[in-house]
Amino acid sequence: MKALPLLENRRETLKEKTEALVQTLGRAPTLAVILVGSDSSSQIYVSNKAKAAEKVGFNSETFTFDSETPPKKVFELIQELNSNPEIDGILIQRPLPKNFPEDEVMFWVLPEKDVDCLHPENIGLLVTGNPRFYPCTPAGILLLLDFYHLPVDGKVACVIGRSNIVGKPLASMLLARNASIIQIHRSTKNPEDLCKLADFVFVAAGSRNLVQKSWIKSGAVVVDVGIHRNEQGKITGDVDAESIQSIAGAISPVPGGVGPMTIQVLLENTFSAAVNQGS
Repeated sequence: MKALPLLENRRETLKEKTEALVQTLGRAPTLAVILVGSDSSSQIYVSNKAKAAEKVGFNSETFTFDSETPPKKVFELIQELNSNPEIDGILIQRPLPKNFPEDEVMFWVLPEKDVDCLHPENIGLLVTGNPRFYPCTPAGILLLLDFYHLPVDGKVACVIGRSNIVGKPLASMLLARNASIIQIHRSTKNPEDLCKLADFVFVAAGSRNLVQKSWIKSGAVVVDVGIHRNEQGKITGDVDAESIQSIAGAISPVPGGVGPMTIQVLLENTFSAAVNQGS
């Protein structure tokens, strides 16, 4: 399940729509990304977001802070970006340092500029079937499944992880597509046995090579959301892809699978925010 065939088409469409929008809006859509700390996975994503934005004709600004930065300083910057009419989307890259209270941070970005879809207002709209934006990674996953004609309707889907960014919204979106959901987290007993019941397995645990061949039912579709660098500097995921290859019906690669689609949805959300700002 490589992203490239789907990505090329959607990227070209977005580029054309952006060129048309520039003519009416007088400027390109602009995405602001805030990075706090030096998490290696976050650095990969932030770099890739800037490159992808440039390819479709967006403006992209990245604001970096070291891990010792007081939350108040970051909050003040976001307030400035919220009030700036030329900033369409704001993304706070997660994970944040532990001194950032997530229950407060999720409210910092205005819902209309929350292109990562983490503000409680936007999550509420999503769950009730009236989305302003789609969460980037879950939406990217579903676009991949659609492209490869892998419907979840009536199937058992196992989501490993329960983060606000991936696990929780993904489970909700799968449920809306009539999948039956198993959600595995760190307190789950017998996770391997539960996972093996699933026709679709979505792994967003943040733990390198967590899921092994013994977890997977023959023919199951496996989507790996994880991204890590191993001791040799190679990028790997949450799934032991080498062992699972022989048993899975389909598997998303790392890199080149979910990551690029996450960024594409982020840009499409930013485009929608720009359109709404200009209307």
